[in-house]
Amino acid sequence: MNKSELSGFSAVLFEKNVAAGGKRWYTKALSEQTTVTRKRDRERGTSPMEDRKKHWGDRKDGYLIRDLDAMHYVMPHIYPNRCDNEAYISQRVDLTAINAYLAKKNESETEFPYTIFHLIVAAIIKTITLRPKMNRFIANKTMYQRKEVSAAFVVKKQFNDGSEEGLAFLHAKAEETLDTLHAQLKQQILACKDVNKRDSSSDGMDWFNRMPRFLSRFLIWVACKLDKHGHVPNSLIATDPYYASVVLSNLGSIKLKSGYHHLTNWGTCSLFCIIGEKKQNPVFDDQGNVTMKETLDLGLTIDERLADGYYYAKTVRLLNHLLQHPELLELPANEEVDY
Repeated sequence: MNKSELSGFSAVLFEKNVAAGGKRWYTKALSEQTTVTRKRDRERGTSPMEDRKKHWGDRKDGYLIRDLDAMHYVMPHIYPNRCDNEAYISQRVDLTAINAYLAKKNESETEFPYTIFHLIVAAIIKTITLRPKMNRFIANKTMYQRKEVSAAFVVKKQFNDGSEEGLAFLHAKAEETLDTLHAQLKQQILACKDVNKRDSSSDGMDWFNRMPRFLSRFLIWVACKLDKHGHVPNSLIATDPYYASVVLSNLGSIKLKSGYHHLTNWGTCSLFCIIGEKKQNPVFDDQGNVTMKETLDLGLTIDERLADGYYYAKTVRLLNHLLQHPELLELPANEEVDY
């Protein structure tokens, strides 16, 4: 091994090891660094999932969390249904910084302009990446860490009563940025708006609908049992919005206010985000002075069994910080920020 094969902390240790003329100090120090890193990961609720092999008890879409504290182990047994454990959080977002950022960003983007919705999607994906307990789910009274960060939302093909809806699904990587997510959003939204195309989830539901009722009810019962034990097909996990890390609903696009939306016992989604309509609201500064500013409200429905109130509060603070400083969304999703 030589210094060129190492980087960062390990390279510094290597130099000191060479200077000391032995291997013991380096090995001990590297072991201590690994211990500190693993302790930090446990405190943050994360671990290097990409390198982890599947073990007994894991699901195809999540890893079994084996080091839960007593309370979070017991809670799913006492309160087994996701819909019975909803916590609702409302957050008002000042759009001053977002509007200025979008005006500058769209100077060179005319084909598919960046929107507030795109920024909110990117901010939530970065928040979930940096706050990994938000990417957990409970199934069959057991808590798992999801293997990827994903987001889903419904796209109205046309704004009329008879128009169908399409389901969009984003699979985010650790290094995703606003620009790469914008490219995914463009592809998904344009595909959903195509009146001649249908997403696989809608086709699957139509397949059940065309069957005799007794048969469709039996097959749906079987699907619910497979869902409970984590044996649904990969194709369903990849396209069903209720298997995403977060489901978003942009009610502002149809001139509605933000509000509460329930979770579901089907699937694994533990976070729902409602985006309300933009409007002018009074905003007070530290001295009590009031200014009318354009704002929008976010409504977050969360499975309260995943973490404690402090973790959720810090998560919402990060989300708001990212929206107040949208330039941070140009950084990779897994790059830490101060907030």
